[in-house]
Amino acid sequence: MIRCMRRRSRTICLSLAFITIFLHLLLALTSLSIYHQPCDPPPPPRTDILRVLAHTSYTSVGVGWSVKGGENASISLAGGVGHHDSNQAEPLESDLSKLEALFDHPLYNIPSPAVPEEDWLLKVKPKVKAIEKSSQMWVSASQEAYEDVQWTSDSNSHPPWLRFHLNISRWQLYLHRDPNMEPLTQQLATHRIVSAVQKSGGTQLKLVMSFPNYGQAMLKPMKQERDEETNYNLYYFSDFERHNAEIAAFHLDRILGYRRVPPVAGRLVDVVKEIKDITTDRKLARTFFTSPVGNVCFYGQCSYYCSTEHAVCGRPRHLEASLAVMLPDLSLASRRTWRSPWRRSYSRSKLAKWETEPDYCSTVKKTPPYDKGTRLVDFMDMVILDFLMGNMDRHHYETFEKFGNNTFLLHLDNGRAFGRHSKDEPSILAPLEQCCRIRRSTWLRLRLLSLPQYRLSDVMRASLFSDPLHRVAPLLSEPHLAALN
Repeated sequence: MIRCMRRRSRTICLSLAFITIFLHLLLALTSLSIYHQPCDPPPPPRTDILRVLAHTSYTSVGVGWSVKGGENASISLAGGVGHHDSNQAEPLESDLSKLEALFDHPLYNIPSPAVPEEDWLLKVKPKVKAIEKSSQMWVSASQEAYEDVQWTSDSNSHPPWLRFHLNISRWQLYLHRDPNMEPLTQQLATHRIVSAVQKSGGTQLKLVMSFPNYGQAMLKPMKQERDEETNYNLYYFSDFERHNAEIAAFHLDRILGYRRVPPVAGRLVDVVKEIKDITTDRKLARTFFTSPVGNVCFYGQCSYYCSTEHAVCGRPRHLEASLAVMLPDLSLASRRTWRSPWRRSYSRSKLAKWETEPDYCSTVKKTPPYDKGTRLVDFMDMVILDFLMGNMDRHHYETFEKFGNNTFLLHLDNGRAFGRHSKDEPSILAPLEQCCRIRRSTWLRLRLLSLPQYRLSDVMRASLFSDPLHRVAPLLSEPHLAALN
């Protein structure tokens, strides 16, 4: 019995030794074959992608955009495009072609009847008598730094901002192929600034900038790097407002075919020359200081984030900012503010009514102005825009009072958009989910933008390329663009 056990043990040991030798030989052969294969460097980890993008050198382009049709169609960028290497040029040309094809598509060129006289927001006062020639002509006062201009009823005599105001209608802020967009965005990005004062109200710092031709723009300064995501521990009402979000919202709104965001352009502002030295706002002027590393900073006065701890600083005096053209003065075109039915609670502990009642929409649909007309599908358009941008801060919206309830919604204040690319926020789509209602043209455009030849991320990249701040860095990082899809 003992002899049999010894023989079995000897056999098992010999078998294990044989298997061990075989595995060593197999491992040696495998290592030899791998050693002769070429090795590509591993791709950078995800955390490095944004850092690489932020430090990539991009060629400068002028502001403005115009689409030209035809077999050899192209997108014209004011100022031209600089030299690109072959790796950058080919994808860019492809994206520009997609944007061009998108705007040439029949869904973006639906024939519409002439705008009735009563559907224009503003109009030039007609000449009543020959002796009242001055009644249809504006002559600037002899104010220092402002141009001595004469504007007549002829639109060719008007500056771009005035043409923009006079072209606002019941259904949109500007036309699909508005030739005024290029000079208007160029003015925002390049015209001399003659005045800078803080805008009253609001929770964060905003400035009103004035130009020599009496145009004005709303400035929102850079507060967050493009590759930063909103802190997951912050509530939506504690988030920063981002300058690049305002710019990107204008481009996305245009790509969706809405045309309800006022035109916005990026600009590098000289904090000293174009704000500190020319401001007449004493409260703002008192907040300027020089940081320990020599950067010129200021913080203004507002409800949140206006302190030395949250100061806005130049590098050392140049500051990235978004400039949005101002809408007509309220004395000329009053606006009504509407509370959103799907407004969030803005509380850390309470839920809003729509968050606890699945059938909440049935109540909304019985409530004016959502019970008739296009108001409900107009609201859904805004919901879709906010979802794509990740904007949870749409507590109110505005309309022009002149047009009553039968008009479009203004998509204003988009600074808290594009905060996160790694997480969607499904709750933004609650109105769409609860009401199951969408405008047909919006649905068709969304389907179009899901196709490879019109991919949303590609046409957004091409559209944002026209903004002057693209020379610094892409306005949306690649993860944000990919998230749009």
